[in-house]
Amino acid sequence: MFSSKKCEFLLWEHIVSVDQLREILKGAGEKPALLFKHSTRCGVSSMVLRSFENEWTTGTELCDLYYLDLLSHRAISNEVAGLTGITHQSPQVIVFTGEEILYNATHSAIDALKIQSLLMSS
Repeated sequence: MFSSKKCEFLLWEHIVSVDQLREILKGAGEKPALLFKHSTRCGVSSMVLRSFENEWTTGTELCDLYYLDLLSHRAISNEVAGLTGITHQSPQVIVFTGEEILYNATHSAIDALKIQSLLMSS
């Protein structure tokens, strides 16, 4: 099992272009990738992000962590929906490896501990 101590900080890589997104999707075959889609003006999204960050305990050990600011980069979010077939939501977490979606949840269903358990068992 993983430590119950939260990470002091998470090393989010910010996605800022469609080309970067495509490279991430292409490279996720070697190590899973977690994409957190966040609306910076939404109180619910901010609460879910804080909760996720407080519960996440493994840093980037199990997967690479990517953050998408939806207000600044809505076109990238639309591209995520087009490439994955998952309807846009906010907040939303998608975990993928290669072309396989391992986890997808929105709002209060986003569960950092569940994601960590899933990644540890795969």
